[in-house]
Amino acid sequence: MARVVMTNMSPAMSSSPPLSPTSSSLSPQPSVVPLPTAIPVRTIPGSYGWPLLGPMSDRLDYFWFQGPEKFFKKRIEKYKSTVFRANVPPSFPLFRNVNPNVVVVLDCESFSHLFDMEIVEKRNVLVGDFMPSVKYTGNIRVCAYLDTSEPQHAQVKNFAMDTLKRSSKVWENEVISNLDTMWDTIESNLAKDGKASVFFPLQKFLFNFLSKSIIGADPAASPQVAESGYAMLDRWLALQILPTFNIGILQPLEEIFLHSWAYPFALVSGDYKKLHQFVEKEGREVVERAKAEFGLTHEEAIHNLLFILGFNAFGGFSVFLPTLLSNVLGNDAAGLQERLRKEVREKGGPRLGFEAVKEMELVKSVVYETLRLSPPVPLQYARARKDFQLKSHDSVFNVKKGELLCGYQKLVMRDPKVFDEPESFKSDRFVQNSELLNYLFWSNGPQTGLPTESNKQCAGKDYVILTACLFVAYMFRRYDSVSGSSSSITAVEKAK
Repeated sequence: MARVVMTNMSPAMSSSPPLSPTSSSLSPQPSVVPLPTAIPVRTIPGSYGWPLLGPMSDRLDYFWFQGPEKFFKKRIEKYKSTVFRANVPPSFPLFRNVNPNVVVVLDCESFSHLFDMEIVEKRNVLVGDFMPSVKYTGNIRVCAYLDTSEPQHAQVKNFAMDTLKRSSKVWENEVISNLDTMWDTIESNLAKDGKASVFFPLQKFLFNFLSKSIIGADPAASPQVAESGYAMLDRWLALQILPTFNIGILQPLEEIFLHSWAYPFALVSGDYKKLHQFVEKEGREVVERAKAEFGLTHEEAIHNLLFILGFNAFGGFSVFLPTLLSNVLGNDAAGLQERLRKEVREKGGPRLGFEAVKEMELVKSVVYETLRLSPPVPLQYARARKDFQLKSHDSVFNVKKGELLCGYQKLVMRDPKVFDEPESFKSDRFVQNSELLNYLFWSNGPQTGLPTESNKQCAGKDYVILTACLFVAYMFRRYDSVSGSSSSITAVEKAK
């Protein structure tokens, strides 16, 4: 296991419930295989090509001819380096103010620099140099687009962490209650049709429990929001990220219609207005606390809450939980379900909740391994705050102030110098070696890091882990076995 330089793990009080001893701020473990005493300084390989033509060529490779994963892999092979220059879309012709030039970092060592707030900044680079119109967030730059040097970042980040801390017990209860509803729906559809879609029950589960937990707002108070609030968030989220996202539909239609321009907010303005009214009315207690205790304006509070709800929480879980379900169901040849069922029932105690799942080492490892192989956020960006030297496992590179760094997390988390058999799903990986949590980046920082006002680590990272663990544990308290995939359930065997 290679040594990775962690730079943002200073001790601080966490707003998240502790998972285990490994969830506290840890120093990186000593290197098992020491790095060479003299690491050579190299010029960053690769180029951006001719103006307009270079970005267009890379864009077609990225979205059409190769796809993101192959795009990055082929360049690692070409340059014999995990650090190189390339263009990452969106780009020409209709993104005239977007510069696609990036320094790509694709190993754990170089990737860790993206979270050192002394050398990089995160102003307006959530999805690269492209930034969706601020109209999507009420003409307000919400916390995800703020750099830690901006005073308002601390206000909003502290508000977010405080809100999550206060919601702990509500969150736990709402997850369980809404899982009851979700699986009741799946069972009913399964009995009727012999097969049950996961998508709509899961989306409603997420929207309901997150609305109640984060905003303190019950969707049932607004019939229209209760019926289609999740779909409103889907549309609002999709239009923001479509120019950067690889869908994999029939080309060249995807290039022409999805990646050639930014979509106007007007397409979802009606949905967003309804969600704004819902938060303003039903979540007024949380909004007033944001104003009184954290100095946010009325509109800043509402739009940041909507972004946390829709983009961070609902969007992230909508990607992550189906993948987790797929891994649990798809790896049963090794008896994974039986082992999970045994652990859940032995360690679950009389009441399933956060405290119970903290003791479930295999459940947590399965969650961590899913995040390693399929992080919900595919790309991380940061801009050099100053000139600095960036280290990979075997080289040092000079980065200039203002250059944009880009890491494709799916490849970073398959770094063969850190993870054995990196392409394989190993359910016990983090049971066998919990030190690897120091190198598990999925939340804008390492799993062993703490979210604070001075970094950009996800305020709810521990809640994500605990919720995912509850999701798995609930399933094996309710069922002896489940068959299906990430998209549909084909059979369940009720617990005896």
